[in-house]
Amino acid sequence: MSWEVVIGLEIHAQLKTQSKIFSGSSTAYGAEPNTQVSIVDAAMPGALPVLNHGVVDMAIRFGLAIGAEIGQASVFARKNYFYPDLPKGYQISQFDLPIVDKGGKVEIEVDGETKIIRVTRAHLEEDAGKSMHDIVPGMTGIDLNRAGTPLLEIVSEPDMRSAQEAVAYAKKIHELVQYLDICDGNMQEGSFRVDSNVSIRRPGDPLGTRAELKNINSFRFIEQAIEYEIERQIEVLESGGQVVQETRLFNADEGVTRSMRAKEEANDYRYFPDPDLLPVKITDEQIERVRAEMPELADQKRGRFETEYGLSTYDAEFLAASRPMGDYFEAVVSCVGKEHAKLCANWVMGELSKALNQAELEVAQSPVSPQQLGELLQRLVDNTLSGKLAKQVFEAIWQGEGSADEIIEAKGLKQITDSGAIEAMVDEVLANNAQQVEAYRNGQEKLFGYFVGQVMKASKGQANPAQVNELLKAKLKG
Repeated sequence: MSWEVVIGLEIHAQLKTQSKIFSGSSTAYGAEPNTQVSIVDAAMPGALPVLNHGVVDMAIRFGLAIGAEIGQASVFARKNYFYPDLPKGYQISQFDLPIVDKGGKVEIEVDGETKIIRVTRAHLEEDAGKSMHDIVPGMTGIDLNRAGTPLLEIVSEPDMRSAQEAVAYAKKIHELVQYLDICDGNMQEGSFRVDSNVSIRRPGDPLGTRAELKNINSFRFIEQAIEYEIERQIEVLESGGQVVQETRLFNADEGVTRSMRAKEEANDYRYFPDPDLLPVKITDEQIERVRAEMPELADQKRGRFETEYGLSTYDAEFLAASRPMGDYFEAVVSCVGKEHAKLCANWVMGELSKALNQAELEVAQSPVSPQQLGELLQRLVDNTLSGKLAKQVFEAIWQGEGSADEIIEAKGLKQITDSGAIEAMVDEVLANNAQQVEAYRNGQEKLFGYFVGQVMKASKGQANPAQVNELLKAKLKG
């Protein structure tokens, strides 16, 4: 009898605030250890937390995006547990009354099939510090720079039935929080972390005992960890053992999960309302203000790119995959014109993306601005450049050598469109290759590409390729 996999995810998204959730300390990444720690973060006696109200708007924005109910009376609670990097001995979180309450959902697509994943809740909390095991041999250091960093914990229902579905859901949330501009999504820096709750059962049986896979920081590792855990639990049960409820860590080097600690239940944390923080009251007016400020989301943008610009589903999905990429594309189109949207899409998806990948840059860091690329594409549209010459100009713009027009002028790269000049080059090539001309006319039509290459070589790549092809075809008939 087969096993059914049951997966739920808890995603921690670090919110894009300049200061922490309950203090004025900076949240900037990469500072020297313990240089961004206030008396609140360090839990000094008498230090009281003060809520950063910006995080409330961000939580509301997320709730509206997934169609959830907004908890208009929300309470912060103390979640009690001891870690060396948790100075207070408790974490300020939310329990009974989160800001993003029931009713949320996210649509994913796996192997051409769509599925709805329900979101149980999303609540605000502070991050703990970080234990550093590799600085002093034989000792562990504590860095409290992260302590108090604002997090939105997004908890799904156990609606996923495969590692692939879990990754699709995690990617959808990752895309969403970046579109909403509430999280930078940087998994390497810990801004977006995923905990996976995995269990198996016989179809129709109650839920099995789950294991939590903690703090996985890449989509590839999420899939690998879940796949390993599924196989591990099946092996345990089929050999007559019992799965233990526990927290496990994924070792990416070995591709295995290992037990970290027994998994606590909610009552183990002894939640109670934090007496130092007032309840959060969210008004209808605040919700409507946040709703009015909502950006266009990825699914909406994809649909609009198809209808407004006539792009294929593939092109629309590629360009709308990130908000900066979509904005870049539209800025290029505004320079060149909607009637050339496909050309713009091809260049953003092709030459630009290739150069960005090779340089390991994000689109926002591109040395070629949308306006510069738009000017280059205008020279393609008006036949000043051929496609091959345009790629040379793009490379020069990337290297900072100037605008498209400046580079075309300086390097003499203007396309030759004078039919008389091109015809003279065609005549010369055919005259110098009489043997090949005869072979072509006797049926070796593959030689046509050879003639095109010779004419382009004679023109130093500047002859209009369409005119070259047309003239060659006409003259080789004779």
